[in-house]
Amino acid sequence: MSNHAVLSASGSHRWLNCTPSARLELEFDETTSEAAKEGTAAHALCEYKVLTALGHTLTKPISEYDCDEMERCTDEYRDYVLEQLELAKQVCKDPIVLIEQRLDFSCYVPDGFGTGDCLIVADKTLHIIDMKYGTGILVDSEWNPQMMLYALGSLGLYDYLYDIKEVTMTIFQPRRDNVSTWSISVDELKKWAEEELRPKANMAFNGDGEYVPGEWCTFCRAAVRCRARAEEKMKLAQMEFKKPPLLTDAEIVEILGVIPDLTKWANEIQAYALDAAVNHGKQWEGFKVVEGRSIRKYIDESKVAELAENSGYTNIYKKSLLPITEMEKLMGKAKFEEILGGQIHKPSGKPTLVPVSDKRVAINVTDAKDEFNVEKENNNE
Repeated sequence: MSNHAVLSASGSHRWLNCTPSARLELEFDETTSEAAKEGTAAHALCEYKVLTALGHTLTKPISEYDCDEMERCTDEYRDYVLEQLELAKQVCKDPIVLIEQRLDFSCYVPDGFGTGDCLIVADKTLHIIDMKYGTGILVDSEWNPQMMLYALGSLGLYDYLYDIKEVTMTIFQPRRDNVSTWSISVDELKKWAEEELRPKANMAFNGDGEYVPGEWCTFCRAAVRCRARAEEKMKLAQMEFKKPPLLTDAEIVEILGVIPDLTKWANEIQAYALDAAVNHGKQWEGFKVVEGRSIRKYIDESKVAELAENSGYTNIYKKSLLPITEMEKLMGKAKFEEILGGQIHKPSGKPTLVPVSDKRVAINVTDAKDEFNVEKENNNE
């Protein structure tokens, strides 16, 4: 059996919204990003720490991504799992804890299977905890199809033993300070599975349905060459832009909403075309590969200093501290705060317009304007 399902749980948000995308993706090679490799290392460390805390004797995994931040995040995940286990013990004498459990939900999704990070099974309740080590996207647990698929797979294993009535799902995303928890009754979950999941999964498995571009395109392997997505982005690109005073408020709102995704898509197309030209010999009509701008560098700094000083130039050094991020990494967060905490100033960020769904708190526009203008004047002095 393949290690990767055609209809994966992690890709369910995409294939539930754009059913033919699952088959289209198969035409593209699967690649593994550095972020994905880092996430795999974090999951391995999480598994080790939880199982060790539960009394198992294991060898600690080691990877090139090990760092203080990963140690802290995986400690927090372990502690959270243990806290939830203690809560389960208050209502159940013998709850089951399963780590990195293979789950089969093929009764609803053709050949569907996945791996649950942590399951805590108790009388009438099931708690699924999923570790998200990434920082790029804030993940919500409410109506999260990946978690709901894991829930269905878990029920297939343990519902008959514990008569589970409710499922709780938690996204644990420590690098975004995000712990999102949501609960649903088993009856409602199964209703969703029958009425929405099963028919859409069958369509997706067969490659049927309409291509529907959306935010779920982000991790689609076919996204960069998808015609439906390109046509959607080109609608904005083809707009005749006028000076802002001639646009209505509604038009400006529409443009603000799609510009970030349009820019991201354009960058993806550019990166894809460059890679094809440089690494695969692709020739794009009307374009050529040239050498980009570069920055001059010393070949040997000590030799440069020797030659300059021998020629009578002595004032060739400038004192330069390590950047804050590097200094913090050198000392470690605790020591950095202890030694230099009082010497660090974080000015207010430049006002930025974002959708109301953004988690950041809205600022007082008048105060922000005054502070920004003062900062601007200081920079111009």
